[in-house]
Amino acid sequence: MDKIVINGSIPLKGEVNISGAKNAVVAILPAALLARDICRIENIPEISDVTTMVKILRQLGAGVKMIDRNTLEIDARSVNSYIVSNDLAKHLRASYYLIGALLGRFNRAKVAMPGGCWFGVRPIDLHLKGFELLGAKVTIDNGMINASADKLVGASVYMDNVSVGATVNVMLAAVKAKGLTIIENAAREPHIVDLANFLNSMGADIIGAGTDVIKIHGVRELHGCTYSIIPDQIEAGTYMVAAAATGGDVLVKNVIPKHMESITKKLQDCGAEVIEYDEAIRVRSAGRPMKCNVKTLPHPGFPTDMQPQMTVLLALADGMSIVSESVWDNRFRYVEQLQRMGAHINVEGKVAIVQGVERLHGAPIRADDLRAGAAMLIAALAADGRSEIENLSHIDRGYEHYVEKFSALGADICRVNVPDDDDEQRQDNAG
Repeated sequence: MDKIVINGSIPLKGEVNISGAKNAVVAILPAALLARDICRIENIPEISDVTTMVKILRQLGAGVKMIDRNTLEIDARSVNSYIVSNDLAKHLRASYYLIGALLGRFNRAKVAMPGGCWFGVRPIDLHLKGFELLGAKVTIDNGMINASADKLVGASVYMDNVSVGATVNVMLAAVKAKGLTIIENAAREPHIVDLANFLNSMGADIIGAGTDVIKIHGVRELHGCTYSIIPDQIEAGTYMVAAAATGGDVLVKNVIPKHMESITKKLQDCGAEVIEYDEAIRVRSAGRPMKCNVKTLPHPGFPTDMQPQMTVLLALADGMSIVSESVWDNRFRYVEQLQRMGAHINVEGKVAIVQGVERLHGAPIRADDLRAGAAMLIAALAADGRSEIENLSHIDRGYEHYVEKFSALGADICRVNVPDDDDEQRQDNAG
C-alpha cells in the first residue's frame, strides 16, 4: 500500500506546468471511436483514468499506440465490439461516455454502470432521456446499460438540470445522427468546448459549445485528425489554492486564464495576489487568508471540483466562511479528515460553516475521492508537522506527477510503500 508522507508548513515557491485536462481527455478518447480512422491526440495527462480508458479502447478492438508520454495514436478502424464489461467500467466514472460513442458508431451499446468517485447519487436519467429522444431504446439489465436504435435521428433535447455528462453523451450520440439536434440548457464547461472542437476537427458540424444551446448537424462520416487537449482547469486551481494556503508564491504555467476566472476571483476575495499573464497565472500569498463565502455552480460559476480545495484555504482563514455545495449531495465527506487536523467545520446538509483556525496540525488522513484527495494534499502541505495520506488511487485518477510537481515547488513530500494488514498477515502465514 502506498502512502504520501508530507512534512508541512513550507511555503511553496517556484513554477509548475499544468497538464492536459482530465475532464476533457476522458470524453475525447471515447469520441475517437466515432471515426473509422486514426486520431493523434496530444497533451494527454499521465493519470490512471487515461490508463483505464485506453484498456477499454483496446478491449473494444482499437489500436492504441503511445507516440510519446503525452501523445496517443488511436486507430479505430478495427473496433469490433460495442460491449464494455464491469471489470474496467467499475474503475471509471467517465466510462458512461462510451455509451454515446458506441451508440454513434454502431447504433448500439452495452456498457456496465460507471464507477469512479462516490459522493452522492449520480443519476444518468438525463443521459438515457437524450438517447431515447434520438431514437434509441434503452434498458438497464443486471447492471448493464443497453442502448440500441434502428437509426439515430436528430431531436430537441432539453436538459432539466445542467449536466456535463449528459451534454457530452448526447453530443457523442448525435454527431452522426440524421438531421439537426439541439441541446438546450447545455453545460458550458471548457471541456465541453474542447470536445466540440475535437469532433469538429474530425468533420462534425457543431456550433454553440460554450453556450447553453448547442446545435449539431449530423454528418455521415468522421475522419481522423491531430488534436491537443486543453490545460486542466482544476489541476491549475489546485496549485493556485496550494500556493495561497501555504503562504507561497507560485507561477502556474500552461493555463488559459479565462477558464480560471471564478477561482481567481475567490482567491482575490481571500486576500491572495493573483497576476494574470497570457498563458500563466502567478499566485502570491499576502498573509493569512481572509474569510469569504463560496457556492458551487455550473460553469462559469465556481466549480464543484474545486470546492474541497477551497474549503482547506477557508479553514485557515481569519473569520467564518460558508461553503454551499449545489451540485452533489455528499461532497463534504472529507471534512472529517480536516477535523482530525484541527479544522473547525460544521456541515449542515449541503452547507459547511467554516470557522478559520490559525494552524492545522499534521495527522494520518485519507483521500475519500479525487478532489478530496487534492484537498488533503493542500491541508498537509499547509499544516504543522507530519501527515500521512492513504487511498492514493483516488488522487492518481486525476493528477499527473503530483509528488514531483510539489517537490519542485519546495514541498517536503514523498511517496512510500508500506505493508498493509493483508501483506503482514500473508508474511506471518508464510513464516
